[in-house]
Amino acid sequence: MGTKTREGLLKSTLRWSAMAGLALALVVTGAPAAQADSSPFKSDGNTSAIARTLDGRAITNAKIAKEVTDFWTEERMASAVDLTFARSAKGAESTIADAKPNGPAGAVAPVAPSLGNRGDVGLMLNESQAVGKVYFTTPTGGTASCSASTVASGKRRLVMTAGHCVHQGPGGQWYSNWQFVPRYRNGSRPYGTFVASSLNTRTAWINSGSYAEDMGIAIMNNGGIYGAKVVDTVGGHGLRWNYSYSVYVTALGYPSNLGGGESQYYCQGTTWNPGGQQIRMYCNMTYGSSGGPWLQEYDDSTGYGYINSVVSHGDNPGNGQFDGPYFDNDIKSLYDFAEGISPA
Repeated sequence: MGTKTREGLLKSTLRWSAMAGLALALVVTGAPAAQADSSPFKSDGNTSAIARTLDGRAITNAKIAKEVTDFWTEERMASAVDLTFARSAKGAESTIADAKPNGPAGAVAPVAPSLGNRGDVGLMLNESQAVGKVYFTTPTGGTASCSASTVASGKRRLVMTAGHCVHQGPGGQWYSNWQFVPRYRNGSRPYGTFVASSLNTRTAWINSGSYAEDMGIAIMNNGGIYGAKVVDTVGGHGLRWNYSYSVYVTALGYPSNLGGGESQYYCQGTTWNPGGQQIRMYCNMTYGSSGGPWLQEYDDSTGYGYINSVVSHGDNPGNGQFDGPYFDNDIKSLYDFAEGISPA
């Protein structure tokens, strides 16, 4: 798959999923004409689309990427609506087999940044430099946000989040003006900003909205304070798949119910399997924490751990628990897919 070019990637015409409290102005009435005649690139159960501006232009160079960062003024970032948790299509989970790993356990180790540092000493638990806030525009121009984190890879360009933070799911569309701000806090951008060059998710998320497939990875353009790759700038978490359903994790994100989504918060606890290929943990973070990583072996002294899931959904937000997809061979497939089409 590494021989495929990103020129073959584009978004399909799909509909906006439910978002609690979001203004009716954000409801989509149709795909922009500039996107209507193109097809996304699909392989091995994964789907990818070139990242685009709201008016449909492919983000293929530094000039267009700068237009995206210029679009995201402090005022627009502050007014972006925190995206709700994923909502699965009715019956989408009914065909999921009994929960179990579908292959041997595997892992990718975390990596430290290769470029400078910000002079940080003794990082606070809820402020990993490899976790940040994501901003994007909806098909009709509304602004929204999620959480995300960098993940180590050879090409050092990958940012992991939930599938519903890159694509709306069944009947929906890809988001646009997609930007990642590592360790965002109250309007500050200590490492600068990074703009996506492509968005990737599981085809089953796009087609059925399956909770077990609510995984997303963005490939990032160079950017930030050094004009460099995102993992070179802030480092990257590791990744684990096919581990136990019951593991101790630290979940990090930007919940709207805690601090208004303006700073990182965390929960810690042991996960369990609520059914299907999912895991659950106790945590009262709500909207805005979508896509935030669940980290095994989080090291407070370095700000890195191993991503074991991402925040996906909670049927009763704020009731003290939420769910994420169990990371099995599907996340490894998506990771390999994104790394394979990523530029060097």
